[in-house]
Amino acid sequence: MSYTVVFMGTPKFAVPILEALLADNQYEVKGVVTQPDRPKGRRHELTPSPVKEAAMVHGVRVLQPEKISGSPEMQQVIDWQPDFIVTAAFGQFLPEKMLSAARIAAVNTHASLLPKYRGGAPVHYAIMNGDQETGVSIMYMVKKMDAGDVIDVVKVPITANDNVGTMFEKLSLAGRDLLMATLPKIANGDIQPVVQDEAEVTFAPNIPHDLQNLHFENETAQQLDWHIRGLYPTHPAYIQVGSQRVKLIDVTPQLDTTTQAPGTVVAKTKKSLSIAAANGTVITVNQLQPAGKSKMAISDYLNGVGKNLEVGEQWVTKHER
Repeated sequence: MSYTVVFMGTPKFAVPILEALLADNQYEVKGVVTQPDRPKGRRHELTPSPVKEAAMVHGVRVLQPEKISGSPEMQQVIDWQPDFIVTAAFGQFLPEKMLSAARIAAVNTHASLLPKYRGGAPVHYAIMNGDQETGVSIMYMVKKMDAGDVIDVVKVPITANDNVGTMFEKLSLAGRDLLMATLPKIANGDIQPVVQDEAEVTFAPNIPHDLQNLHFENETAQQLDWHIRGLYPTHPAYIQVGSQRVKLIDVTPQLDTTTQAPGTVVAKTKKSLSIAAANGTVITVNQLQPAGKSKMAISDYLNGVGKNLEVGEQWVTKHER
């Protein structure tokens, strides 16, 4: 038996899930709904979403409403009367009228272990909070954000080397496999959904600009590491060095301690730079990106702009508003 599907998603995270549905003869993807093309890059050229690009390769019809509620595109989805509506990081709330158009189920592939981290940036907050694992939840879609009953979950470890980019890749593949295993069970009624415990709910709102500021005076070396990895590469974290904004891309917390003030150079060689953080902790900077330049290894920075840095010097000077 085959099932009709309308797929709704936008970023790269959603692409493997769409491609799995397209590759499986059990499913006929009637159409794909994604966000409108957006300006990107220095030239602000209109750029299609990764999901649109994938759909076009396969010749699937693409709908791109600015707002889905009440739109002709919403009516088109309703008219299709799909067996499943499947979403993965679509980026808009879906009206109940549309959700109820699915003859079997409207389900969402959400990149957290619900009820933890409802919202648009669950992977970022899991890493920034120092979680040892996260995962993907398949849930029924309801009007309230990420609040539907959870059908199944898969857990994925977060290693000390993971950032948002690497976790998106891992979670995307884990979510793809979980969804493809779960859809037939939903169709057959072979599931036991779990109601989310509202007392356990936490939220992961979209990343505000000020969260990209690193605070050496308040954050320990370990917290800075989590903060940096939890924002890279989508919203790189930065410091102010003199009059210049510098993005920190990769750091390593050290076991050493220091009495130097936070933001001060603790140790420097031709190939390494260690900086004091809060509570006497120390980080070593491995990769960074000064304003207007490409990302670089710390050795390149120390051979250029940072050549005259000295131990005891205040490197992190202030935070940009």
